Amino acid sequence: MISLPKGTKDVLPSDAHKWHYIEKVVREVAADYCVREIRTPTFEHTELFARGAGDTTDIVNKEMYTFDDKGGRSMTLKPEGTAGVARAFIEHSLYADAQPTKMYYITPVFRYERPQSGRLREHHQFGVEFYGSASPLADVEVMSLLDAVYRRLGIKGLVLHVNSIGCRECRKDYNAALKAYFGAHIDEMCPTCRERLDKNPLRILDCKEPTCRDVIKDAPVVLDYLCDDCRAHHHAVCKGLDELGIDYVVDTGIVRGLDYYTRTVFEFISSDIGAQGTVGGGGRYDHLLEDIGGKYCPAVGFGSGIERIMMTMEAQGLSFGDDPRPDVYIAPIGEAERLAAFKLAAQLRESGIHCDTDLLERSFKAQMKYANKIAARHLIVVGGDELASGIFKVKDMDKGSEESVARQDLAAYLVKTEK
Repeated sequence: MISLPKGTKDVLPSDAHKWHYIEKVVREVAADYCVREIRTPTFEHTELFARGAGDTTDIVNKEMYTFDDKGGRSMTLKPEGTAGVARAFIEHSLYADAQPTKMYYITPVFRYERPQSGRLREHHQFGVEFYGSASPLADVEVMSLLDAVYRRLGIKGLVLHVNSIGCRECRKDYNAALKAYFGAHIDEMCPTCRERLDKNPLRILDCKEPTCRDVIKDAPVVLDYLCDDCRAHHHAVCKGLDELGIDYVVDTGIVRGLDYYTRTVFEFISSDIGAQGTVGGGGRYDHLLEDIGGKYCPAVGFGSGIERIMMTMEAQGLSFGDDPRPDVYIAPIGEAERLAAFKLAAQLRESGIHCDTDLLERSFKAQMKYANKIAARHLIVVGGDELASGIFKVKDMDKGSEESVARQDLAAYLVKTEK
């Protein structure tokens, strides 16, 4: 038997409605914020992610699924959604449209990492990208949107952690302070952090190794090194969150895992899904378009793992809505009525009725068992008398009641009873 690849997961029909429910809420909230959908390819040129995400990140160094196509070009399955959207923004001149440009996506992403609960090698994200606004209120709006999604799903107990990692100018002084501090503790840190010290000391703050965490807790604090503009931006973000009544904590340990971030970074963290409790996060990336060959354009956004949302909802016992049930099962009494039942089902489907009928040539008794098993709301029996008179008995499978309905009125009757 061929099994599914490690770090991937099948979504079975019994669970598909959970995905539909989450995606439906995402789309509804995005529409409330006037955010439109964008879809980008599953794979892109490798250079896009190396230049955008940063060649010192674990994603680029260790986790990307990269291959040469038949033309010898290096391609990579998307490890995150932002870089592809940025590329599309430049390539299709979306900067020439009325600004800001507000987009969302729902997409699979691929990272070769150790599979763990809620973090697979193929997982799914929804994300939002705002281009064209440097205002701190844009930062607040994307956090507000993500908060609205979680609230509409019924998720409780998430804590919004907010930080500022400054701009490229004020970060120079901070990086120098980090190098001096971590350099004095180099022998206490893991091999990965030793490599990061010269290349990108900010990445050390994101290390989860216990020995490194002990060193990190006394490291210089980024907020002490912000320039006046970055400090004002951060204060304005916090004030905007206060005005909207969105609870948050300022967490100087939040740096995110991608190099393109500047100023605001944030994460929504749950205590219900284990140590790796981040459900969604993002921040500002004002220089990303420049880094991948475009012109300067401020931007802010986030990504949120759908599997992690689902885990959180399941841990809290939340509802995903009802698993869809057939509106009606049409049961032919015998072989002579089978084609007529098949035709009636097709006609009802044209009216938007979720309809099922026999495809296995079951006996009438076996069909009754099947109708119960699939939890059909109604049952219509098709026999010679019904076909001759045009009058069908419609049984309500939940209540046990039964009514006689003319063929031409079946669709209207079923629609009415479903309301």
